[in-house]
Amino acid sequence: MKKVGRIQVTKMEFREYGHEKAETIILLHGGGLSWWNYRNVAEQLQQDFRVILPILDGHAGSDREFTSIEENAAEIISFVDQQLGGSVLLLGGLSLGAQIVLEILSQKKDICRYAIVESASVIPSKLTNALIAPAFGSSYSLIKNRSFAKLQFRSLHMMPDLFEAYYRDTCRITKSDMIAFLKANTAYAPKESLQNCPAEIRIVVGGKEQKNMLQSANLLHDLLPKSVLEIKEGLYHGEYSINHPEQYAAELKETVLLHQVMKSKLAD
Repeated sequence: MKKVGRIQVTKMEFREYGHEKAETIILLHGGGLSWWNYRNVAEQLQQDFRVILPILDGHAGSDREFTSIEENAAEIISFVDQQLGGSVLLLGGLSLGAQIVLEILSQKKDICRYAIVESASVIPSKLTNALIAPAFGSSYSLIKNRSFAKLQFRSLHMMPDLFEAYYRDTCRITKSDMIAFLKANTAYAPKESLQNCPAEIRIVVGGKEQKNMLQSANLLHDLLPKSVLEIKEGLYHGEYSINHPEQYAAELKETVLLHQVMKSKLAD
């Protein structure tokens, strides 16, 4: 199965895998990363699904500056409405991408049947938010230092063969964009309308993530009582989708198949 290529709609770049006529999955990468965040997952899924990997605003490969989580969400909704008949099978996202998934579900509750929300921060931090601009104002130049980038990369616990993609694309993010999406990430809180979403939602967080991430996962689960909360023991932030693509893809398929079988039995 070859990669179909890239498409550009509503001023946002995408990568696409799989069959055009198959049911569609959209996966949104984490802040500071790019579509390759989900490349290995997409390769696992492409035999059964059409998988679309958008490049978020303000990131390498995008032709737009980052403005807000809300606007990124609106762009994805516009794409789904214009190109995919108004709905898809599943939406998934990591970190900033997961926050955008939550915002999409808040803005259009019936856009998907399933969602995977991985490591979404939903507890705003005023202190962290206030420190972002001065911190990056003084240290941004280090991003292009390869030795510093390797240290930063190791702290993210990503598989080693992603370093070149990480370094290349991080160097292409402007200081203003990096500050903008980090500030948005630390200020986001879920909207009340999220509770109206009928999708089957999996909330995933690593057992070794920071305390505020575990608290965010529990808060989301309380907000969405029909959701499923999964704490992946031994995993750090983002490791589930980035370092364990086979498991991610298998559990995604299992979730979809299980609910389809259950609904079929109820219909009978």
